Amino acid sequence: MLEVQDVSFSFGDLKVVDCVSFSVGKGECFGLLGPNGAGKTTLTKIIVGLLKPKGGRVFINKIDVQREPKKIKPLIGVCFQESIFYETLTGKENLEFVAALYNIPRGKVKDAVSNSLNRVLLNEKDAAKRVEHYSGGMKRRLAVAAALLNDPPLLILDEPTTGLDPQARRALWETIEGLKKAGRSILLTTHYMDEADFLSDEVAIIDHGKIIAIDTPKALKDSIGESVIELKCSFVKEDFVVDARKTLLISNIMPVESGYKALTKEPNNVLPEIVALGIKHELGITSVEVSSPTLEDVFIKLAGKALRED
Repeated sequence: MLEVQDVSFSFGDLKVVDCVSFSVGKGECFGLLGPNGAGKTTLTKIIVGLLKPKGGRVFINKIDVQREPKKIKPLIGVCFQESIFYETLTGKENLEFVAALYNIPRGKVKDAVSNSLNRVLLNEKDAAKRVEHYSGGMKRRLAVAAALLNDPPLLILDEPTTGLDPQARRALWETIEGLKKAGRSILLTTHYMDEADFLSDEVAIIDHGKIIAIDTPKALKDSIGESVIELKCSFVKEDFVVDARKTLLISNIMPVESGYKALTKEPNNVLPEIVALGIKHELGITSVEVSSPTLEDVFIKLAGKALRED
């Protein structure tokens, strides 16, 4: 359904997308996982034809996006991070306006709006409210509903759950899962590792505009072949990292939110040693946990930094 071939893009001398290639099959959810500023939004704008790549090509259902942009418009639905709605209109009125932009025949607008609202679990009462009274989660679901109005086979969701509380995020995940089961192809950009893991059939990890790994979430996590020791502590000290790398059987250790993560093939031996070293450096350790790798741990190993870092 979607094929991206060696796509590059620069703003002046700054290369923000660097020879990116991947494909999305019919009925698949493909996750593009990376930190803010990694090039994800720029890439989605190239895919939908809003930006012209400096190199490479994009095909949607075998149609060249740059050469035949009018042909690809009925095939895609796009949900960008920015709100597209008029706050003083109701959810239903906003969707009717978007339907007009899609040139949906007037006699089919009512059904198109109703079907889209049902798919994202917004009821008639919700649809009759002004958007200014919507919660963040409702606005994001309305944005997905707008992307579905023309019943596209390919749905592009750019950071769809950014800023939502955990309950609203989970509700939107269930909506996306339902769309995938209904046969939609989905390109999902996100900086949330758990979101990419839960929703994606395949994940590409992107950093500084370049894909550094691509595979199924399970295969990426299995590729590490190590356990993760996470220390939560009151203080983060650079000399602790230096000592840990010198004295412990670890492949890497990085400061993360509220502490450190270390990768090791010998967690049973390293665990008491890293705790003792943390006590020596007076880190104020509050908890220690050994776990299997996550997609963030894959990113840490490949990129040498935490996923949340800019």
